[in-house]
Amino acid sequence: MEAIPPDSGKPVFRFAPSPNGRLHLGHALSALSNEAMARKLGGRLLLRIEDIDLARCRPEFVDGLMEDLAWLGIAFEPEVRRQSQHFDDYERALTALQERGLIYPCFCSRQEVRADVAAREAETGQSWPRDPDGAPLYSGRCRWLDPGEAAQRVAAGEAHVLRLDMARAIAAVGTGLSYAVFDSGGSRHEVTAAPERWGDVVLARKDVPTSYHLSVVVDDALQGVTHVVRGRDLEAATDIHVLLQCLLGLPTPLYHFHRLLLDDDGRKLAKSRQSESLAELRAAGTSAAAVRRQLGFG
Repeated sequence: MEAIPPDSGKPVFRFAPSPNGRLHLGHALSALSNEAMARKLGGRLLLRIEDIDLARCRPEFVDGLMEDLAWLGIAFEPEVRRQSQHFDDYERALTALQERGLIYPCFCSRQEVRADVAAREAETGQSWPRDPDGAPLYSGRCRWLDPGEAAQRVAAGEAHVLRLDMARAIAAVGTGLSYAVFDSGGSRHEVTAAPERWGDVVLARKDVPTSYHLSVVVDDALQGVTHVVRGRDLEAATDIHVLLQCLLGLPTPLYHFHRLLLDDDGRKLAKSRQSESLAELRAAGTSAAAVRRQLGFG
């Protein structure tokens, strides 16, 4: 897979929301952070719609986020990448990993994974390892399936996901995996990546032929993104992205992780918790200028 070089050597930033609900102040903070850093560095600012989940992403939410971003006054380059129109790109990346024996089909349901972990914890009396998001690591039951049997089950249409064989992937790239983080002042420091703490992550599902981890890595490369600015909640996931970039021969951007906005209970703002949307703020008479000032961009 060949990455697209940035135009004229300019830094390239992107804001990449998912249209599975209306944008809230946390999204505004991320979009405005990208805008401010792109302006400061004389870079380009792209908009990407991350709509791989066709069941939850709806056209009205795409229209809504475009309306919200226009209301905030953020100017993106005209061409918008829609992930749902580029499944072929992600399939090629999966094929490249599959040809190296780095992914395998897993037929375990979420319920079976939970039951397997519970049984192991009961047997050992110890807690099973968790990933940075708190989910138990996959036990690896399907990792040792006979390849012929696995292929037959896939061909028969049995529900499955495709997992990255983390041990093989790390062995393929070696030790010392790292990436650079930059701050608003322009200084950088190196961070050591530890993708093994995520275990055998899912890279695709039967109903969704890619994942956030895979598609974001492919898109950043194909769009020539040089600077990724996103919330601290995605800092740990960057370990997976850097590993995939190395495996696929893709460039690793510079990263910046901005602060998160929290609700009264100390939880980050989220669509799933019906955090107040920008549309609701606008309907209540809040101006875009007031939002910018509130978030420190006045």
